Amino acid sequence: MDKKIILLGLNHRTAPVEVREQYALTNVEGFEEGLLRDCPVSECLALSTCNRVEILAVTDTDEDASGAVLSYWARVCGGDVGVLSPHVYAHEGLAAVEHVFRVAASLDSMIMGEPQILGQLKASYRKAVTKGAARVIVNRLLHKSFSVAKRVRTETAIASSAVSISFAAVELARKIFGDLAGKTAMLIGAGEMAELAATHLLTNGISRLLIANRTLARAKELAKTMRGEAVAFEDLFARLPEADIVISSTGSPTAIIHSRDMKAVLKARKHAAMFFIDIAVPRDIDPDVNSLDNVYLYDIDDLKEVVEGNLAQRREEAVKAQDIVVAETETFGRWLKSLDLQPTIVDLMGRAEDIGRRELARTLRRIGPVDEETRNALETLVLSVGHKLLHEPVVYLKRRAQEETAERFIDQARRMFNLDREDVPQDAHSDRKRPDADPEDEDGGEPVCHPQH
Repeated sequence: MDKKIILLGLNHRTAPVEVREQYALTNVEGFEEGLLRDCPVSECLALSTCNRVEILAVTDTDEDASGAVLSYWARVCGGDVGVLSPHVYAHEGLAAVEHVFRVAASLDSMIMGEPQILGQLKASYRKAVTKGAARVIVNRLLHKSFSVAKRVRTETAIASSAVSISFAAVELARKIFGDLAGKTAMLIGAGEMAELAATHLLTNGISRLLIANRTLARAKELAKTMRGEAVAFEDLFARLPEADIVISSTGSPTAIIHSRDMKAVLKARKHAAMFFIDIAVPRDIDPDVNSLDNVYLYDIDDLKEVVEGNLAQRREEAVKAQDIVVAETETFGRWLKSLDLQPTIVDLMGRAEDIGRRELARTLRRIGPVDEETRNALETLVLSVGHKLLHEPVVYLKRRAQEETAERFIDQARRMFNLDREDVPQDAHSDRKRPDADPEDEDGGEPVCHPQH
């Protein structure tokens, strides 16, 4: 049984956006079924985001499976393999495994540590399961990739600091106010940056969200999505005293807030502290606002310094994350080799003998010393019982060894007897764990394609 894992892909580093758009698989119906039908592969999975398209496949033939997959990919997208090929990277065997682990752990993303790619990978896996394209090897590889991603998030700080302007803005607000519960935030502008900032504010527990925009309909639209309140732009300064945090990101060519405007606002607030974050270019808030007492103003350059520092920290943590990926890749490689029947039989017998000898030693400690002849007879007995108990399972596996689905039975045997000595959660075999379940899914909902991937 000689299975080979292959991976073909293109991403933001290898292909311009027009190529990624042309060869995206998001709207290609029946891609997995066609790949299994037209190419020499037995399993497959397709991942397609705005910054990444990857095809993972398993083949057990000496045919040029990678070439066939590449040609099929170009054909279904209505393109030319000669145009696609220069932008494509290819990995085989454990290099493909390591790449999948790096993608899941967000080590290969445009912004390392951002979590969206894991949700997108899980959605692709669910689709492959539904289409019957994910079998023993893809199932195992994807489940393992999810646990690798969890290890990286748990054991490193790669995702613990802000590396987007909007997130950095909210992090600064938390440093000023601490807990954001009970605070009111106002967004001036209702574009993409404002929407991202609103998401981070709500995640961090902001109590009220006001959204002011020159086009009131757009403010109402975003307010409905974010459970906020729309504010007419002409009422901006009348409502500004309600805000503890103000994040401004309009397209105005000149400043819309000056220090002279703030005197009445601060008086209405009884000079309670206000935090302004200006992420507009050109700036929305005149720098002279920062000269006022109890007013804290940060612009986009301040935020960029925060982001750059945090990116440097993520790069340091990425070294630790890569060590985890390498170790888990080696473990997966050992499992792949175990899908041949003979190693599994050896492991089964070895496991039975280990258990037999441990139990014999425990029994001898309890009953006291015995002579060597008796001890040898007891050891022969326990080893014989173990071998006889495993005789029928081994015969069963040997009968299946020539079948196309032999690796499924071998994998089940290894799982049943935990031959790979994995830590198994208590609920691992409960009814809620289905083959198509989303293991350790902490993202929830459908994945959203963001630019960092």
